[in-house]
Amino acid sequence: MGRLINIDNGGTLTDFCAFDGEQVFHTKSLTTPFDLSKCFFDGLKKLAKSMYGDEAKVGELLQSTDYIRYSTTQGTNALVERKGPRLGLLVAKGTDPGLLQVTDAEKSLYKDIVGGRVAEVDLDLTGADLELDLMRAVNRTVGEGASRIVLSLTQDDFQSTENKLNRIIGRKFPSHLLGVVPVLSAGGLSDDTDFARRTWSALLNAFLHPAMERFLYSADHRLKDLKTRNPLLIFRNDGGAARVAKTMAIKSYSSGPRGGMEGVRALAAHYGYKKILSYDVGGTTTDIGVVVDGQLAQHSQGTVEGVKVNFPLAEIFSAGVGGSSVITSDGESITVGPESVGAAPGPACFGLGGKQATITDVFLLMGVLDPGTYFGGELSLDSARAADVIEKNVAGPLGVSLDEALDLMFAAWVRKIADGLRQFSTIDDDTTIAGFGGAGALAATRIADACGARRVIIPALGAVFSAFGIGFSPISQVYRMNLADKSSAGIAAVISDARSRAEKDLFAEGIDIAECDIRISLSRIAGDGLEEVIEINENSGFPSDFHEDDKAVLVYEARKNIRGLKMAEVGNETAREPVINSKRRVNTGAGNFKEIPVVRVEEQQPGAVADGPLIIEESFFTGLVDEGWTLSVSGNRDLILEKR
Repeated sequence: MGRLINIDNGGTLTDFCAFDGEQVFHTKSLTTPFDLSKCFFDGLKKLAKSMYGDEAKVGELLQSTDYIRYSTTQGTNALVERKGPRLGLLVAKGTDPGLLQVTDAEKSLYKDIVGGRVAEVDLDLTGADLELDLMRAVNRTVGEGASRIVLSLTQDDFQSTENKLNRIIGRKFPSHLLGVVPVLSAGGLSDDTDFARRTWSALLNAFLHPAMERFLYSADHRLKDLKTRNPLLIFRNDGGAARVAKTMAIKSYSSGPRGGMEGVRALAAHYGYKKILSYDVGGTTTDIGVVVDGQLAQHSQGTVEGVKVNFPLAEIFSAGVGGSSVITSDGESITVGPESVGAAPGPACFGLGGKQATITDVFLLMGVLDPGTYFGGELSLDSARAADVIEKNVAGPLGVSLDEALDLMFAAWVRKIADGLRQFSTIDDDTTIAGFGGAGALAATRIADACGARRVIIPALGAVFSAFGIGFSPISQVYRMNLADKSSAGIAAVISDARSRAEKDLFAEGIDIAECDIRISLSRIAGDGLEEVIEINENSGFPSDFHEDDKAVLVYEARKNIRGLKMAEVGNETAREPVINSKRRVNTGAGNFKEIPVVRVEEQQPGAVADGPLIIEESFFTGLVDEGWTLSVSGNRDLILEKR
């Protein structure tokens, strides 16, 4: 097995983690939203420099790499910030738009991405009359500003009728128009009989698709030009990976956070922790998940921004708060996020034109961040700019001093993350908090105190932990099919069809299906919405205890496992003094500065123990450990923080 490269693209930073035998190399690049391929290849060059001493050898690196797996939070961020194409919707005449706006989440999302760009088609018409009515409907949504249109019908034969209407549209509209404003069939994405769920899935897929398509196909072609061994693989939100052409845009939603949760699951197994409640702090969002008894909660029909879709999703909550979240005040209170400055222009202290205050500016002025070591020393942080935007946007409106504003901003940022953790899961004596992402260590003990946790783990590779977690994913193809025919012959035919599709799709990945594990499950969804999942095999008949009104969904997965990184043994460490690299003058609150030690993670040996307050620092993350907490370094070089 050759090298493996895992990449997680976030709103502010893009993380890279390469496995080369027992060695791990990691780095980051500033995300370039105007051209995601730039930060993609910037990071690959930095990996080449780390591994070969020469960034020009990126071609050699790629040619010796077996697989490149890529995840992104771009979809999550786009939905949190509502930045994406304006969608149009075509429905049958008489369809009640209220079917798509039952919950508050649906109403909000519908207003933001569809609005009034809805047109009806009279399906009672035929021939030229139907064609004219359909053309008017398309023109109306385009005239209202739609750049992509979803066609979704409530009829029982929705798939065949949608196909018929799409053929008419293809004949009547010039190809250059359809290329600019494509009309997409909801039934082409899924055979789910639930109109609302099917329509929302198609709308969200259409919303996420354009930016993903432009970048991913461009990156894939550029990798081919460099003679990369295999196609770029997209890590999906179901925990598997596949090439670009076989991955729907909606499968990229929350894929980066899912990578982090795969890493959390590996940590839980390695340390024997019963429950890990994790928070992954990126630039724009904090993604919260939980692993209990080795299991990551997943719903076969997940939710995106609180809206039900017909694809499985892990139970991960994305809060609109991160290291680059805008912190403002209206003169009475402080608001944190969901708007983010991203990497461009970035926090004001980056000196790239940012004019909004962020927690990064706060921690710089507190003295926690060192301009000489932040981001591996590659960024020059500007304290004067940070102070200026906080005075203008927070301290001034509130009528408080700069030091008071720092305390209030710090508390508000911590509170928003802690509230998210408490709302997501109960916190008891069996709960370990895991903090990772670029800002996961920043205020870990303060967040733990705010939600009542007494143990925190900061992974040694916490700065790139989602990229690290992708390393535990298989290459896989997953097919979900509603079963209309519940006879043994019917289920056998569906399984046979799924195997044929998997064989063809995996061949395109250079994989023989004979190398794969086959997993088949049958989901029974009763009338009350309760779901039961039964594992079956290719020779199983249909379970006899299914009620005739129960919905049956067959899931067929073919997966090839790829080796991940083996973790070092833990539990037998010998206590020792830590290496103290320096001291830093830190504002510990109310403008009171104190010299506290700095512990560089890379220089610590397993068993190192130290009491807070102190600063933990690695090339790509920094954290403040408060007084009353003890730090210990595990055999795997992860940082364990425990309340004294």
